[in-house]
Amino acid sequence: MVTTVNRRKLAVLALIMCVSAFALSTSAFAQEEAAAEGPATGLTVGDGLRIAGLALGAGIAIAGSAIATGRVQAAVGAGGTGALAEKPDLFGLILVLIAIPETLVIFGFVIAIMLWIQI
Repeated sequence: MVTTVNRRKLAVLALIMCVSAFALSTSAFAQEEAAAEGPATGLTVGDGLRIAGLALGAGIAIAGSAIATGRVQAAVGAGGTGALAEKPDLFGLILVLIAIPETLVIFGFVIAIMLWIQI
């Protein structure tokens, strides 16, 4: 079971990873541009940060929507199981209630595709 202290540690670790990824991406693009022979590659540090931000945003869109859907479906599934035990004729309604949160993942996927196209 994940406690509040573990969640805080996980959040701090994720923040450190994001900051280090941005720091390393800027130095990597600077070294790549300095090492390029002949004409410039056309990518600047700002372009690299933009690409990294779009990719990170696409990942967050998918991950956030998937986590939210999982939490909602767990609650609806638990309640639906109890309701089905008492009234089996509610199966169709509960099936619809379990399927509705899946639209969150679809929206997250569409946003991720839109961000990916921008890269």
